Amino acid sequence: MASPSPYRRTSKGFRKTASLLETRIRKAGESRGFAVARLLTHWTEIVGADIAANARPVNISYSKGGFGATLVLLTTSARAPMLQMQVETIREKVNACYGYNAISRVRITQTAPTGFAEGQVAFAPAPKPEVKPDPVAQAKAADLAAGTKNDELRAALSALGENILKSSKGN
Repeated sequence: MASPSPYRRTSKGFRKTASLLETRIRKAGESRGFAVARLLTHWTEIVGADIAANARPVNISYSKGGFGATLVLLTTSARAPMLQMQVETIREKVNACYGYNAISRVRITQTAPTGFAEGQVAFAPAPKPEVKPDPVAQAKAADLAAGTKNDELRAALSALGENILKSSKGN
């Protein structure tokens, strides 16, 4: 008698490809982390500077059935009517980011996170302070890379040395 095969067939005939990949697709779809993170980090690029200046994404909630998520946007009450007229455009741009029709509804929330008295919502990230180069670190890094004959390599090594000296000074 032949030993039983480790691959047991549960049905006769061919199976649809969708049924073979259903569990893997469902697991990948449940995570959805990459698309949500991309939406948050590249919001201005996805919807444009004019919409990003007036609103930001707060939450994406998925229904239990799979597709048809709701995107929640935060804006001030004065800008909400203008944003409401652009909901369909926003939905199309966000779905283009996902690559499929993931967002079916866009809900606008008119609560300012800074408080009701201010009425101003800071949607743009704070500008990074400009760091001035340390002349001592520059000189030391240039001395270390001075023996290199190739100009591009010398400049790259000097910049690397300067960054290392800066980071070791801060620790």
